[in-house]
Amino acid sequence: MKIIQFKDEPLAHYSYAIISNEQMAIVDPSRNVKQYYELAEAENAKITTIFETHPHADFVSGHLQIHRETGATIYVSKLVEANYPHKAFDDGDVLKLGIITFKAINSPGHSPDSITIIAEDDAKNYAMFSGDTLFIGDVGRPDLREKSGNMKSKREELAKSMYHTIKNKFNHLPDNTIVYPAHGAGSLCGKNMSDDASSTLGKERNENWAFKSITEAEFVDHILKDQPFIPSYFGFNVDLNKAGADSFELSSSKPSFQFQVNGFNENDALVIDVRNHDDYKKNHLNKSINIKAETEDDKFETWLGSIVKPKESFYVVLNSIKDRDDILNRIAKIGYEKQLKGMMTLAHATFESSEDFNLEAFKNDLDAYTIIDIRNKSEVEEGKFFESAIPIPLNELRDSKDKIPTNKPIVVHCAGGYRSAAGSSIIENMLDDVNVYDLGDDVSEFKD
Repeated sequence: MKIIQFKDEPLAHYSYAIISNEQMAIVDPSRNVKQYYELAEAENAKITTIFETHPHADFVSGHLQIHRETGATIYVSKLVEANYPHKAFDDGDVLKLGIITFKAINSPGHSPDSITIIAEDDAKNYAMFSGDTLFIGDVGRPDLREKSGNMKSKREELAKSMYHTIKNKFNHLPDNTIVYPAHGAGSLCGKNMSDDASSTLGKERNENWAFKSITEAEFVDHILKDQPFIPSYFGFNVDLNKAGADSFELSSSKPSFQFQVNGFNENDALVIDVRNHDDYKKNHLNKSINIKAETEDDKFETWLGSIVKPKESFYVVLNSIKDRDDILNRIAKIGYEKQLKGMMTLAHATFESSEDFNLEAFKNDLDAYTIIDIRNKSEVEEGKFFESAIPIPLNELRDSKDKIPTNKPIVVHCAGGYRSAAGSSIIENMLDDVNVYDLGDDVSEFKD
């Protein structure tokens, strides 16, 4: 059984190709379908099969595009009620691909329509593609579909479903079954995932908290506690994936582009500046928000989809023309390319700048500042860096103007500096008569 794992680093998303007898199946594909085509060419394999374990919330799947361009059949649970061409794949359904037999297990918990794909070859090697049901060291969160996906499934009900899935659905599988999840550490689809890209079912049975001997009530209490925030784009992506996204190619998405602009006259427009924090602070368009996208370590997709609402139009300021295609692809991964009105680079003209921050003055008189802590609620509950700080999570900041006092200069902090750049730029946009500072990575000096 030949299995190739693909990783989308910013979203901590894993997808898979399984090859047998020059046929290829793909599990939970990302929107970048080119990588699967390149593999098929290299392996002289025909893409015949696409499995979707559930309608994903955190990224746009390329399943419909692959179907249209290769003729491959999409398999998904009938419970999804998918609006694209597909075949139902649920408990008891079997599919052969060369020497590999695929079986479906309905595994509700993360969503009511989740399935786990079991692969077995002639040598009795087993693999399970667990989607967002079983992660390495954790299980999928059950609270993402409560108000999304054109449906309401209460988190308590899904948490109970997850308990019964983990306790009952996989008992027939051997310990040496390889576990391949759809996400790893860094994804918002779970809370305590391992950095490991795969595991065995035996190891998870021994080490994963969800397999421990606990009651349903204890399981539900644990899984619902301290879950991360839900980005605003998650429900939008569930609906998009249930319908099937349009094919995306750079040539088919045509936001306007301006090179080395000297001015920008759309005063009410939302502008996202993806340059590094220092360049942004030195010179940026008025009312722009700084969400850095320099490397794959930057969680640009997540924060773009948390700060910008679905269907809200926006512009993007680039560092260089060289970044244009990459940023457009990253925007498309969460389905926001149709909201993008234009992209631009800045000329050497002088626009706006952020106030320089005097760290020593801040250290000497903390009470002279209003401190805004934009970390997530679960982070704040683990401990404050400043006792007087006002906690407002970054994803809620644009709607929180009335919660921010303006009688003192404002200092914004997060845990490491990435989010505080976005947060301070948002507050600068909202408040005109007060200085706003980004504590940045200097926050490390205030940690215990």
